[in-house]
Amino acid sequence: MADFLAKIGLDKLERALIYGVVIMIVLALLAGGVHADRGWLTFFVRWLHVLSGVMWIGLLWYFNFVQIPSMPKIPDDQKPAIGKVIAPTALFWFRWAALATVLTGLLLAMLNGYFVEALTLGIAGGGAKATAIGIGMWLGLIMAYNVWMIIWPNQQKALGMVEATADEKKVAARVAMLTSRVNTMFSVPMLYFMVAAQNIY
Repeated sequence: MADFLAKIGLDKLERALIYGVVIMIVLALLAGGVHADRGWLTFFVRWLHVLSGVMWIGLLWYFNFVQIPSMPKIPDDQKPAIGKVIAPTALFWFRWAALATVLTGLLLAMLNGYFVEALTLGIAGGGAKATAIGIGMWLGLIMAYNVWMIIWPNQQKALGMVEATADEKKVAARVAMLTSRVNTMFSVPMLYFMVAAQNIY
């Protein structure tokens, strides 16, 4: 089985993603779930929003549940593999997934007609649903700000991607870690209100 999967290219990530998209399209067409209308476009943007959000929060939780707690257990001679290879790659996907999540979320709010209502937390109308989705949106915006303006600049110092003294690296690593913990904390209510707005309000 492994030989067959390698022969069709599943040893390459891009091939697995292409196959996933092809399977999705074929199954969606067979199920009659693709329509050339605004409703389908809105759904497609929501799907992209969820897809990028899974990547973003998945990596956030990877850092906080796996990488950070594991670092003290890794022998010093093996730590450069994390800092020079794994962390920079994970941070690349982490920050771009954050941006994609925010952009698709804002586009979705515009397509659904609740952009202003949500950003004003229901003050401009929309009631409890606008307040709920607005809370989720604002938490997501704060988290994305933290990714790009605090975590990423400090991780660049901590990982030696930009010049910094040993003391600056230590401080930067701590700031990045604590801000990542803030985002982990915010991810819990953010996900609650994002889902709740669609289901209970």
